[in-house]
Amino acid sequence: MVTKDYREFFEALADLEREKGISESVFLKALSDALASAYKRQFEDDTGIVDVRIDPEKNSMRFFLIHTVVDAEEAGEGEILLEDAVEKRADAKVGDVLEEEFIPKDFSRIAAQTAKQVILQKIHETERDNTLSEFSDKEGELMSGLVRKVEVKNVYIELGKGQIEGVMLPQDQTPGEKYVPGDRIKVFVKRVKSGGKNAQVLVSRSSPGLVRRLFEEEVPEIKQGIVTIKSVSREAGHRTKMAIHSEDPRIDAVGACVGNKGARVNAVVQELGGEKIDIILWSENPLEFIAKSLSPATVISVTQLTEKSAVAVVPDEKLSLAIGRDGQNARLAARLTGWKIDVKSESAAAKLNLTEYAEPEATEE
Repeated sequence: MVTKDYREFFEALADLEREKGISESVFLKALSDALASAYKRQFEDDTGIVDVRIDPEKNSMRFFLIHTVVDAEEAGEGEILLEDAVEKRADAKVGDVLEEEFIPKDFSRIAAQTAKQVILQKIHETERDNTLSEFSDKEGELMSGLVRKVEVKNVYIELGKGQIEGVMLPQDQTPGEKYVPGDRIKVFVKRVKSGGKNAQVLVSRSSPGLVRRLFEEEVPEIKQGIVTIKSVSREAGHRTKMAIHSEDPRIDAVGACVGNKGARVNAVVQELGGEKIDIILWSENPLEFIAKSLSPATVISVTQLTEKSAVAVVPDEKLSLAIGRDGQNARLAARLTGWKIDVKSESAAAKLNLTEYAEPEATEE
């Protein structure tokens, strides 16, 4: 057995474990792979497989060159020809595995540096994975971050205390918003992708979830569960519709979200750069809910056509308001309710003899 005392190395390893919070086994595996890689890189002509066996209990590190005996014209990776194997061990035969221990005294400075770089990279990856693991329960949450850079249309944001970087892809950015390095913004943690070199945290400023979390932050009644957000539909940078509900009839759910003199809703609007927000009282009656969802337009009546489609009739002068610019208001209402909504003016409905409309229980200006 070829032995050498690596006591100082293992003491340093223990210090690194305490400092970095990474298990000893991770370091040892990284070191073993790095040393084997460095040796093979320096001695490319050797077909053997390098195996580094590290035993922290014995403070030992042993190096082996492993070959499988083959009967062929040429030896491949990890192989040795039978005639060469017999020179090393007289009773060697095809299929045997030969292990030859050695001390890599002739490791060059480059090989040692290569080993060091691989170890540092493994440490970096492990720290990143540990941080990502801690972030895994942050999916769907609101976080504050610092814009670090904008590159190839992607925005990179330092999250938390700069522990990890979030990526905001173009489709998750709000149209019209400018992201300047050094600015602090709030983002919605859309997804945590862990594992491998592509591990990352995807964040969003355009997700309806951002609006939901901002209201939870501003409205104590929502955080306490007294008021519930039933659904949110959004076209980022333009308009959001949010349906709310409270089981307690004494609670003014809309008032709670608006706040004293509009303080709560205005705080959210300001964070969203002036985006319009319609706060709508949810109703278990889908026809009534559809009428409310077309706010700020007044709805005369709503009738159901099929299982999930309805026609809403509005005063002639309110038709453009109900539909919205480029159909936005009607589109957001459809997303909010989950129904297909056909909006018609009162005069158009009369010409089509659509007179048997179910009168909703209530409408909202």
